[in-house]
Amino acid sequence: MTKIFYFWLTVILQMKEREQVFDPLRKRYVVLTPEERVRQDFIRWLNNARGYPLSLMASEYSIQLGKKDYRCDIVCFSSNLQPLLAVECKAPYVRLEHGAAEQICRYNMVLKVRYLVVTNSIVTFAFELEPESGSYRYISDIPSYAECRVSK
Repeated sequence: MTKIFYFWLTVILQMKEREQVFDPLRKRYVVLTPEERVRQDFIRWLNNARGYPLSLMASEYSIQLGKKDYRCDIVCFSSNLQPLLAVECKAPYVRLEHGAAEQICRYNMVLKVRYLVVTNSIVTFAFELEPESGSYRYISDIPSYAECRVSK
């Protein structure tokens, strides 16, 4: 389990009787749900602690698998716009069980990233795709942007 400490200020506004937070990736205010709080905190952590540029991240990234449309919570890209890392966020009260890992693995059938992360801000799991075997192995830390680019 990766330990992540969130200490970046997230600005929350009360708008139309609902709390909203500015998403720097979508460049707009969004309703602050428990899952959205996790997503915004993780975006800031990836940027500030791991060096992923905001300009090379996407939130609610649309993908299509078969005839179904899905949205991956966070996708980080290389400078030539190749997906490097995908993150699935859950609300803090949601237990991270096998289903969350299966969900991000399904998304990866389209994205083809090397690193997958599942988090609820209390617990975070990271996995690396082994290219030779096609299997995933648990990793104890999330690679920095520089490390992720090198290993692609």
